[in-house]
Amino acid sequence: MEEDTIVAIATAPGPGGIGIVRLSGKLSLAIATAMTETALQPRHAHYCAFRDGSGHTLDTGICLFFPGPNSFTGEDTVELQAHGGPVILDLLVQQACRLGARQAKPGEFSHRAYLNDKIDLAQAEAIADLINSSTEQAALNASRSLQGVFSAKIDTLVAQITELRVFVEAAIDFPEEEIDFLNNSQVQSQLEDILQQFNAVADEARQGSLLQEGMKLVIAGKPNAGKSSLLNALSGQDTAIVTAIEGTTRDVLRERIQIDGMPLHIVDTAGLRDSEDEIEQEGIRRAWTEIESADRILLVVEHSTRVNDVLNSAALWPLQQRRQVRDIPVTIVCNKCDLREQPPEITAHGDIPVIHLSAKTGAGLDLLRGHLKTCMGYNEGADGNFSARRRHLLALDDARRFLQSGQSQLLEAGAGELLAEDLRLCQKSLGEITGSVSSDELLGAIFSSFCIGK
Repeated sequence: MEEDTIVAIATAPGPGGIGIVRLSGKLSLAIATAMTETALQPRHAHYCAFRDGSGHTLDTGICLFFPGPNSFTGEDTVELQAHGGPVILDLLVQQACRLGARQAKPGEFSHRAYLNDKIDLAQAEAIADLINSSTEQAALNASRSLQGVFSAKIDTLVAQITELRVFVEAAIDFPEEEIDFLNNSQVQSQLEDILQQFNAVADEARQGSLLQEGMKLVIAGKPNAGKSSLLNALSGQDTAIVTAIEGTTRDVLRERIQIDGMPLHIVDTAGLRDSEDEIEQEGIRRAWTEIESADRILLVVEHSTRVNDVLNSAALWPLQQRRQVRDIPVTIVCNKCDLREQPPEITAHGDIPVIHLSAKTGAGLDLLRGHLKTCMGYNEGADGNFSARRRHLLALDDARRFLQSGQSQLLEAGAGELLAEDLRLCQKSLGEITGSVSSDELLGAIFSSFCIGK
C-alpha cells in the first residue's frame, strides 16, 4: 500500500474560496499531466484547466509539482488548487482515482512523511496538534514541535545516554583494560546531569501537554446541589437548564473553556442518588462513566452540608468505593455560600481542598479558577516551548524511572550489567517519543486520528 499513489482533499470540508486536492506517489506527475494537459515544471505554479476523461473542463486553477525526495512526503507530490466547492473537489478526486490513484486514509500523507524520514513521530503528532489547537499558545507550541524543538531535546538525551552506555558496556566487555567505572565519579556525575535534564524536559513537556490537551473536570454530587449552575458560571453561558426540581439534569453536558490559556473540558453530570426512574438511572450510569475518566472531580454540596458529614457518611457516596479502582483527585465545592452570608474561601480537610463559593452570584469563582490552575501544575508566565501529549509524558516517566533504577544499581550494588540494561531500556523509552522505536499498533493509533488529507 505504501507504493500506491494516494489522493485526498487537503482543505477543510465545506465551501471555500480555494480548495486543494493533494496527490502523493509515483503516479502523481502522470495523473496531474493527464488532468491538466500541461508539461509541469518542478516548483512552478501553472495556471491551467483541470479536465475529466472526456476532455471537458471541470475547473481552472493552479497546479504545483514537487518532485521527491524534496517534498512533504518525500515522494512525488502534486497540489491542484481549484475553487473550493465540495462538488468540484470531489470530481477532481474521482478523476485522479480513475487515472490510478486511490483515496488516502486519515493521516496517510503525514505517515508517509514519517516513513520517508522527512519528520519524526513527535513532529507528525505536532501537525495534528497544530490543527486542533484551541488556544494561541497551544498553536505556537505545536508549531515549535513541528519545527523539531521537542525532538531536538529528546535527541540530546538519547545521545548522552548512548555515550554513557558505550562507556559502561566497554568496561563490562573489556575488563582487562582495568576501567573501574563502578568507582568512577564521572559516571555518577553524568547520571546526575542527565537526570536533571530529564526533569527540565519533563517539566516543559508537562506544561506543553497541559496547554495542548487541558484537563477533564467532572462536576458531580447529589441532585439540586448546584452542579449545573456551576457549569454555567464557569462557562459564562446558560449551557445547562437550572430549576429547583431535583433530577433536572439527566444526561452528560460538556463545555470547553479557557483559564488563562489553559483548556478545560468541563462535564456536568446527573445527580447521584438511588432512583427508580429508568431514564435517570441511565443518566447516573453515564455520570459514573465520566467520573472514572476524570482528571479531577468537583464534588458539589449544598451550603448547609457540613464537610465532616460529607467525608464520613454515604453522602460522599459510592465514589469512595470507586476511588479504590482509580485514585481521582477530588475538590469539594460548598455552593450557595451567599445564603449563609459566608465569604468565599479555600480551606482543606486533610488532603481534600474545600472551596466555599456561590455559583449564582459568582463569589469565589476566581478562587476556584486559581485552584484549578494550581492542581494541574499551571505555571503563570511559563508557556512551555513545545507541545506534548500524554504518551510523551508517560514515555519520559518510564525513561527517567529506568535511569533512576540504573543509578541505584550502581550506587547500592555496584551492578554494572544491570546499569547497562537500564540504560538500554531508558533509550528505548525515549525512542518511542520520536518513533525511532515504535510498533505498528502505535503508529496506527496515532495516524488514524489525523484528518484525511494530512
